[in-house]
Amino acid sequence: MFLNAIFVTLLFAQVTAEDPFAPYRQAAEERWEKDIRELESLDSRETDPPDAILFIGSSSIRMWDSMAEDMVPWPTIRRGYGGAKLSDLGVFVERLTKPHAFRALVIFVANDISGGEQDKSPEKVLELYQHIVEKIRKSRPTEPIYFVGITPSSSRFQVWPEIRNANQLIRKYCESSPHLYYIDTAQRYLNAEGMPNDALFKDDKLHLNRQGYKLWGEIIQAKLNETLEQ
Repeated sequence: MFLNAIFVTLLFAQVTAEDPFAPYRQAAEERWEKDIRELESLDSRETDPPDAILFIGSSSIRMWDSMAEDMVPWPTIRRGYGGAKLSDLGVFVERLTKPHAFRALVIFVANDISGGEQDKSPEKVLELYQHIVEKIRKSRPTEPIYFVGITPSSSRFQVWPEIRNANQLIRKYCESSPHLYYIDTAQRYLNAEGMPNDALFKDDKLHLNRQGYKLWGEIIQAKLNETLEQ
């Protein structure tokens, strides 16, 4: 029995090394498979604009109904779903990106640290993001990838130090890697007292309202204008 336990442990370690998202796969597929298939259905019905910026990630991407308007003149493709975490985005990232000939990819995921018992450490958040980039690079070796910094919000401000640390780790990773970029948003969503500006959020004090999305678009556009040739 002891040897069997060792064998199972070694086998799990090998599988995890080959697929770092293996521990999350079953739960991710059980919860999000329907949503991912709906996005794949959009792929079969919609024609992507040329040289589009592909946006993937959590509900803030899914709910950005004014994206096309806010991102003019950059053409966009929106493929966000529910309460995405990096741990499940890694399971689906190839299905979300491979169908599209995008000019650049923008990622926003903000649910791995939310103040819950299942929160990941900032270091784990970085590790998961690195694995996601590695997956994307298998088919898109040089396309620019942008990570939008996790926004400070009143509903999760109790864990803002951990979120800010995760943002900083991802920023450093992007700054040291070719074709990776970090989009800083934090200061634009804080008020003069250093607290989240609730005027930019819906009543849940988590998701952006129309004004918040307009500002988001301005920040993201500025980074694209700085790093991509029109």
